[in-house]
Amino acid sequence: IARVIFFIHNNKIVLLHGFIKKTQQTPKEDIELALTRKTTFMTK
Repeated sequence: IARVIFFIHNNKIVLLHGFIKKTQQTPKEDIELALTRKTTFMTK
């Protein structure tokens, strides 16, 4: 199963992280990485 974590900023889709997972649950490391990238994006 492929997943992409994203958010919308100023009517644009910002892709934070894409990955392939083997379980139903999203790994915590992938969520943390996406949140770190979002924070970095929002501070620039």
